[in-house]
Amino acid sequence: MDNLTHTLVGAALGEAGLKRRTALATPTLLVGANLPDVDAAAYLWGGLAALEWRRGWTHSVLAWAVLPLLLAGAVLGLARLAERRGWRPERPVRPRQILLLAALAVWSHPFFDWLNTYGVRLLMPFSRRWLYGDTLFIVDPWLLLLLGTGVALARRRERRGSPAPARPARLALGAAAAYVALNFAGTQAARRAVESAEPGARRVLAGPAILNPLRRELVVEGGDAYRLGSYSLLPGRGWALDGPTISTQAAGPAARLARATPEGAAFLRWARFPYFRAEGDTLRILDARYFGPRGSWASVAVTAGNRE
Repeated sequence: MDNLTHTLVGAALGEAGLKRRTALATPTLLVGANLPDVDAAAYLWGGLAALEWRRGWTHSVLAWAVLPLLLAGAVLGLARLAERRGWRPERPVRPRQILLLAALAVWSHPFFDWLNTYGVRLLMPFSRRWLYGDTLFIVDPWLLLLLGTGVALARRRERRGSPAPARPARLALGAAAAYVALNFAGTQAARRAVESAEPGARRVLAGPAILNPLRRELVVEGGDAYRLGSYSLLPGRGWALDGPTISTQAAGPAARLARATPEGAAFLRWARFPYFRAEGDTLRILDARYFGPRGSWASVAVTAGNRE
C-alpha cells in the first residue's frame, strides 16, 4: 500500500487507545508502520536494484524480529537523551510497551503490502517467491477515508474533552477490517468463478480496480497469450473477457536473449504475467497486471547492446 495508508494505520492504532500505554507511543507507531519501506533506498541505485531489493528483506519474517528491536532501541535511546536534557513526559516511557507497539506497527506493514497485486516476499531469505493478496488497489481511497476520518474524529473528541475519545478510531479500524475481509472474499469468489468457467486457463488473476471495490480486473493465462476482462460483484452483472488479448511472445530468440541479461532476469523474477514487445532495437518486457497507459512503469527495456 501507499505510505499514507501505512501512516494512517499507525495513527489509528494510536488513537484507538494504544498511545496511552506509554510516552512516545504515537511516534513509535507512525515510524514502525513505515519502517519496512527503508528498502526504498534501493531506488538510488536504479530500477534494477529496486526490483532486486524492494519488498524483500525488510518485509520478510526475519525483519519482523529485527526491525521492532531496532526501532524500540532507537526510541528508548532518544528518550534517555531527551530526559538528560530536561524532557519530562506526561506518562513514563515503558520499554516493554515501546517494543510491543514497535512490533505491532512493523508487522502491519507487510500485511497491507500483501493485500495488493504488486506482491511481497514474506519468506526472504528462505524463498524469493512473491506472495499476493489481490485484495486492495495499491492506493485505496475508501480505506484512506475510513482511517483518516476515524483518526480526525478521535483527535477532535480528545481536544474537546468528550467521553470515549478512542471510539471513532476503534470503529474505523473495525470498519477497515470488515472492508478488507469483504474485498478478499470478493477476489476469491471472482477468481473461482472464472477458473470454473475456463478450465483451460493456467492462471487467473482477479485484481482490484481503482475506486470500485465491486469490480475485479481479470487476467487469464491460456496457451501463449493473456486475455483481459472484468468481473462485477454486483448480482446479475457477471463477467466477460472482453478486453485485449496479449500474445506473450515468450518463445522467440529475442525473448531468450532478454532473459539472459541482468535487467531481464531481475524483471522476470518480479513479473507475474510477463510479455515481450519489440520496439526497434529494443525489446521491452512488460507485465499484464498493469496493462495500458498507466502500466508503462512496470516494464524494462533491453537494448541490442545489452544482449550482446
